[in-house]
Amino acid sequence: MSEAPADRFDTARSVADAVLYEGYVLYPYRASSKKNQARFQWGVLTPRGFSEAEGSERWSMRTECVLHPGPGPLLSVRIRCLQAQRRRCERRTDSGPRLTDATFEPVDVLEVDGVAHVGWDEAVDQVVDLPDRSLPALEGFAHIEPFSFAAATETELISDSHGAVVGRFVRRREPITGAVCVAATRPVPDVPFVKLTVTVENTSPWSGGGLHRDDAMAQSLIAVHTMLAVDDGKFVSILDPPDEAAAVAGACHGEGAYPVLIGGDDVVLSSPIILYDHPEVAPQSPGDLYDSLEIDEILALRVMTLTDEEKSEARGTDPRAAAIIDRCDDMSAETLSALHGQMRPVADDSWDKPSAAPAEVPWWDPEVDASFDPWTETVWVSGVAIAKGSSVRLHPSHRADAHDMFLVGLHATVAGVFTDVDGEQHVAVTVDDDPATEALAWQGRYLFFHPDEVEPLVGQKGDR
Repeated sequence: MSEAPADRFDTARSVADAVLYEGYVLYPYRASSKKNQARFQWGVLTPRGFSEAEGSERWSMRTECVLHPGPGPLLSVRIRCLQAQRRRCERRTDSGPRLTDATFEPVDVLEVDGVAHVGWDEAVDQVVDLPDRSLPALEGFAHIEPFSFAAATETELISDSHGAVVGRFVRRREPITGAVCVAATRPVPDVPFVKLTVTVENTSPWSGGGLHRDDAMAQSLIAVHTMLAVDDGKFVSILDPPDEAAAVAGACHGEGAYPVLIGGDDVVLSSPIILYDHPEVAPQSPGDLYDSLEIDEILALRVMTLTDEEKSEARGTDPRAAAIIDRCDDMSAETLSALHGQMRPVADDSWDKPSAAPAEVPWWDPEVDASFDPWTETVWVSGVAIAKGSSVRLHPSHRADAHDMFLVGLHATVAGVFTDVDGEQHVAVTVDDDPATEALAWQGRYLFFHPDEVEPLVGQKGDR
């Protein structure tokens, strides 16, 4: 289905593109790299038959989010994903002048003008736009929209620098069918908030020809994410809902998707990657690097260290990989410097000295650090002095880390109470029953929380 002329989702485009291609090709960007043998690791929906038989991947994904509707809310829904296509390299075997009589044979590597072209599973960007629906029409009457991506075989001739055809790419895509279901409910009576549910399913038939993950990729929906927009209404943050919407937000249970506000409050991006509300691509980033958990500066520097032979294979692996190599080769000192870090102005000078330090001692002086000992320091929480060795229950609420949601309610042991340069105290903990605790503590690695995010467990040290 084609995109609507007026794109409601422009505000989500850059972040959605990053989600779509996150992990598409990993450093060192060569098909022969072991890191690139297992492809497409985010948001994969395999055919149901494969999923139920093999068990490692989902066949459906569900997004649940909260909407505060106005008098006439109109909902727009878009699904985006990648469809894999297998690219094979073939070398021309005849030397005749007529291209119509040319013959070709498959090869593992086709080197042309210093670029080593190899076989590779590429991806096609697919978009499914559902017809706009009024919210009342969805309450009690779910809308189901089937969709399909057709099979196709395409060829692309490869010419050398003299214009002679020396080979070709043969690309093949398998057919895929799917369905999107959109529903609206009011799980909590007498409140104005509505729970929206969008489910994406891979309904492609599976013949059971194999149970290796690679067997299913050609018929899988890859990097699936959902975008929702509303006219005459506002979406509510699932991560930090207002008190009046907390009950409805608490009734939301997604599967494989994490909805966040993006731009204003009229667009939601539901991604297979955990994000914060209102995510943005850093303006210092000059282009996509596709590597999971990418750190632009480190990856750019590593690309610059590749040999000419390695760069040749990377350029022959995929056009996006080739663009990375070219961009890093041409990167200016100013662009690279911008990736190194940012200095931001502070509105006031309250950080100049910690409140607990003597006024005549600057905050950076070692004497200041010596006045705070995290291993003996205490902080009062709910009338209880918390210090090293105290047992606490975790209640993360400041959203310092998106993974905090997995720590809610867990018991932990306080490792120390730290004071920062602003004079604020932070509780360092290790999670009880975590098999990595001993190794992390040996390295001095802890989880840090504000005092109001921990609950004292007086007299329960060691209890579970």
